[in-house]
Amino acid sequence: MLIEFAKDIAYAAGRVLRDTLVEGLSVEHKGEIDLVTDADRAAEALIVEAIQHQFPDHKILAEEEGAVGPASSTSQWVVDPLDGTTNFAHRFPYFSVSTAFLQDDELLLGVVYDPMADEMYTAVRGEGAWLNDHPIAVSYTDTLQRSLLATGFPYNVASTDRDNVEEYRHLVRRTQGVLRLGSAALDLCQVAAGRLDGFWEFELKPWDTAAGALIVQEAGGTVTTLDGKTFSIESGEVLASNGRLHDPLIQALEASRHGEC
Repeated sequence: MLIEFAKDIAYAAGRVLRDTLVEGLSVEHKGEIDLVTDADRAAEALIVEAIQHQFPDHKILAEEEGAVGPASSTSQWVVDPLDGTTNFAHRFPYFSVSTAFLQDDELLLGVVYDPMADEMYTAVRGEGAWLNDHPIAVSYTDTLQRSLLATGFPYNVASTDRDNVEEYRHLVRRTQGVLRLGSAALDLCQVAAGRLDGFWEFELKPWDTAAGALIVQEAGGTVTTLDGKTFSIESGEVLASNGRLHDPLIQALEASRHGEC
């Protein structure tokens, strides 16, 4: 089964990340605050090689290596071997391995593994979402005032006008809290598990959101762009919620962009 294969490679990649933390890691800069480690590359190589061995006719989109495999294939894997590299480089134990499978551009399977908590989030389209093989569902929170949210900031936060600061400022005043945890894939899974009520972020790549978005949807949540339009992994942004808070979140984000208090 595809889901068992995806879980196996996520577990294996997670072991690489854990072992590297113990043995020591090498950190490089892709940008001013955008990092890559030897663990990113090792975990990605493991995943890519396993997919190519098992499914040589599938194409792969991976964070470090880019697009590999037959470009004409309608079967695609989207891989982030280490989502939360900055956390990892600082030995802060909140990061994940994220793998999604698409057929004809439709998300069919998502796996996100938190190797430090040993938590495996999975989803298959139409079959629900699970945490360590137990079904999960989004929260029942129905007001922003009672909600706990998460967000993230772009790597060019110091130089861009679209820095998410006003959105954060607006919502942190209207909720029980807005966390910045550092792994979009894992943040989406926290929404799916009902631990968070919503999450938004922009300036994202397909591998940041592909698996987590499906897991939220299969847990009963809603996933769109920030203005409520249809989400795709190419959107570059995501708004995920338990569904009950989705319209209020869209309205609050819109208000923040217009400078409303």
